[in-house]
Order: sequence, then C-alpha cells, then structure tokens
Amino acid sequence: MKIDGVDYRSIALDADGWSVCIIDQRQLPWSLVIVNLNSAAMAYQAIREMWVRGAPLIGATAAYGLCLALREDCSDRHLEASYQRLLEARPTAVNLRWALQRVRQSAWPHHGQARVEAAYACAAAICDQDVSNNRAIGDHGLALIRPLASRDGVVNVLTHCNAGALAAVDYGTALAPIYTAHQAGIALHVWVDETRPRNQGALLTAFELAQQGVPHTVIADNAGGLLMQQGKVDLCLVGADRVTRNGDVCNKVGTYLKALAAHDNQVPFYVAFPCSTFDFSRNTGSEITIEERAADEVSWIQGRASTGEQVAVQLTTSQAANPAFDITPARLVSGYITERGVVTSIASADVTDLESICDL
Repeated sequence: MKIDGVDYRSIALDADGWSVCIIDQRQLPWSLVIVNLNSAAMAYQAIREMWVRGAPLIGATAAYGLCLALREDCSDRHLEASYQRLLEARPTAVNLRWALQRVRQSAWPHHGQARVEAAYACAAAICDQDVSNNRAIGDHGLALIRPLASRDGVVNVLTHCNAGALAAVDYGTALAPIYTAHQAGIALHVWVDETRPRNQGALLTAFELAQQGVPHTVIADNAGGLLMQQGKVDLCLVGADRVTRNGDVCNKVGTYLKALAAHDNQVPFYVAFPCSTFDFSRNTGSEITIEERAADEVSWIQGRASTGEQVAVQLTTSQAANPAFDITPARLVSGYITERGVVTSIASADVTDLESICDL
C-alpha cells in the first residue's frame, strides 16, 4: 500500500534482520508511527492491545512473535510456552492459531540457531503468501464488480470495519477487489461504515481509500440499511475473522445487521478472506467464542482534539457491554471470495471437501 506516495507493508523485518516493524494503527489516521517489536512480549502486546488489527495481520504478527521468542530461548519448553502465550492474545481470529502452528511445525525438527532460522523463514513465507493471496482475492472479486459497472456506471460498495492493507500484510481482503477494480479504471464509490466501537472504518478504511484515491463516504453504522432501501448500494464486501465449516461468518460486530439489510433489499453480500481463515474444527458459528473487550471502548471515543484526549460519550453511572464480533449465518452470504476463487455455497453438494480445495 502507498502512504503519502511511499510503499509500505503493515509488517516487515527491520534492517537488522530480526526485529519486526509494524504500523501502530492506534495512531492512524492522524500520524504514521512505526513501532519496532523486539521481543515476544511486545508482539503479544501489539496483538492484544490492537496496535495491529485484522485476522491476516494478527497471524503474521504472531508468527514473528514466535520467532522473537526463539531468539530469546530456542528450547523445546520455551517454544511450546511461547506458542501457548501468543495463542491467548486474541481468541477469535483463527489466523492466529493457523500461523503459530505453521511456525511451530517448521521450527520443531530443528535445534539451536537452525530452529530460529527455520522459524523466520516460515514467518517470511506466511507474509509473502498473504500478499499473493490477497492479490488473487482482488482478481476474483473484480469479476463480480465488472458486471455492476456495465449496468449503471459508478459501482457503490458498502463495507464494514477494516479489511484492507492495514488488516493484512498488504493489499487486504475485502478491499482487494475494490483496489483491483479502481486500478482497472472502473468508477467506484465506497460507503464506509464508521464501525463503532473503535471506529476502524472511519479511522482506517477511510484513510486507506483516501491514500489510494478511491472515492468514498463515511457513514454511521445504522445508515447502511436506508442506503440499500434507496438503491444506493450495489454490493456489500466485508472481511472475516473466522468462517466455520457450514459457512457461518464471524466478523466485526455489526456485520450481521448489514447482511440482514442486504438480504432484505436483494443486495449481494460477499465475504472475502484467505483460506487460512476457515475453521474446520467448528461446524457452525454458535461454537465460536465471541471476544468480549473492555467496556471503555464503548464508553469513550478517541479522535483528534487539540490535546488528543479521549471523550466520554455516556455517563459513568451507566454500564456498557462490548462484544467485539457477531455471527452472520451462511444463508445470508451470497458468496465467499478466496484466493482459490468464489464459492457461492460452502455447504452445497458440489463442495464436499473444502479442506482439500484449500490445501489446508
């Protein structure tokens, strides 16, 4: 992705060859701050406290976190302890476990420095694969956007949360088709849900789209249904933190409501993600543990003021709840855009072995 004309990845090795540079997403869009992660503890903190966000990027950060742990101590015991610790950082995004398992599996047969080198090689491969996968998602999603462009000129896309380059190593998942279409010269306009709490849409998605020159408008989360009723949305594109065997989608809270509105207004609702986001150990969304984050993310809002302070949006005498995700049933999903293509129904008879299809 380009920020002020300069190419960035959301995560990359530093010049020293072992520490890891990330973009601190808490500071965006007001300032670009690059943080150097030099320990497994920092990687855990970056994931847990949302310096990094998005399922693919969380996985990549965890992968390098395990590398940093092995630099500290490459023993079997420390490898396993660090694996378990990093696994606890965020409970919902399945890419976290997937990436950690890959690094652990690659490192385990080796010893000493060879173990460290194997881990770093695996983490680098995970990052490069993510970029390649996301470009493929963009290409497959483009095939869905093109017919809409020929129908009415400007294609209006609604998205929720951030599933762009900042949520991945680069390029993004749900935003990948948008970027690909924009680069192909298709006229686009994106409705950007603000995505309360944390405002990932208003702060991150809008920032990305502005940097890439994609026309967009930030809207309140509750406005999407009205826009669909008014015929101002041609397509909904969202990402995913976990997709179960039957096709249920776990994503940022509020996704389910957009899917309901899209279904009621006959607006196509597509979910974009790499195959690593599939969770074949869960049959339905009801089996997923929903992360409950701190209530002050609801009670307080962070923006840009003269002093940069947080502002209370409710009385302290009122309680607040903050479920971070919700479940969109498979029946509301028009299709799933992966690096392998578009699947219209995961539970359909012609898709009998999704594990084989995704090589997972």
